[in-house]
Amino acid sequence: MPRNRLSPAIALALLATLALSACGTSTASDAKEVTVYSADGLKGENGNGWYDKVFADFTKQTGIKVKYVEGGSGEMVQRAVREKSNPQADVLVTLPPFIQQADAKGLLQKYEVKDSEQVSGADKAVDGSWISVVNNYFGFVYNKKELKQAPKTWNELLDATYKNKLQYSTPGVAGDGTAVLIKAIHDFGGKEQALAYLKKLQANNVGPSASTGKLAPKVDKGELLAANGDVQMNYAQAKTMPNLGIWFPADKDGKPSTFALPYAAGLVTKAPHSENGKKLLDFMLAQKQQQEVSSIGGGFSARQDVKATDANAVALTRIMDGVDFFEPDWTDIDKNLTSYVEDWKSATGS
Repeated sequence: MPRNRLSPAIALALLATLALSACGTSTASDAKEVTVYSADGLKGENGNGWYDKVFADFTKQTGIKVKYVEGGSGEMVQRAVREKSNPQADVLVTLPPFIQQADAKGLLQKYEVKDSEQVSGADKAVDGSWISVVNNYFGFVYNKKELKQAPKTWNELLDATYKNKLQYSTPGVAGDGTAVLIKAIHDFGGKEQALAYLKKLQANNVGPSASTGKLAPKVDKGELLAANGDVQMNYAQAKTMPNLGIWFPADKDGKPSTFALPYAAGLVTKAPHSENGKKLLDFMLAQKQQQEVSSIGGGFSARQDVKATDANAVALTRIMDGVDFFEPDWTDIDKNLTSYVEDWKSATGS
């Protein structure tokens, strides 16, 4: 037999091996997994958050395991940008204006999530590239044990009482940190006025923080007296942090105000497990999971047809009572975010 000729048995074995190998590399989309890159806040400190329940139920129902990566909103978008030529995430969940930023950078593909018609037009992209899965609002927290009452105005935070006892997460990195800048611009009547105030506030500010979620525990322990946050995350944290209180700085008219800061989700462009990502998005927006947004997650359902009446929903309504709402110009903010952040860095020396 010539040396370079294979016997029929060996040839068949090699063909079988090649076929198995091909199957292993060509069916990534069928693998029983899905990867989520998300802003922090929806996963519980003790495995008892909305994400924990949703992911466990999703895996139980579909057999698809959820791989979860968490960080600041801007941080998650930047990671997805770095991986654009070889995407690792299937679903991206982040706060405005970073979901708009992700869309503008081509990180999101169009997908019409099941029941998306139940979500308000302001809470989803016109072209279907992203949709809110949990509604939420910007806010601040304070230590109820150390302070007799919540601060009411921005100017109170300039008092010496807050020297090295105040911290807010970094604009441009954390969604809630960017929200501090947006709220200040609204409340002080313009960017220059807001930056002038934040420059003064720097005397009391502990320093940068990439994650807003890490600030609440410091407030609860008394390491900080006040910090920024958001209603959903802080309300959920308060279940195990008894000294945590939520408050809203008054605007230029002297009334406490806030704006919507929803967790918005999109399917990543060229996602390695695209079909599984679609299934997870459908699952997250399903009526049962949306009903649990308040009862388990301490947030607000993204669906207009879900009218929560659980104890958390009642308490959340009470927290928001008397608070005014305004709607930021997200298109303008997305367009000018880089310059806003650079101006903030310059004003504060950050």
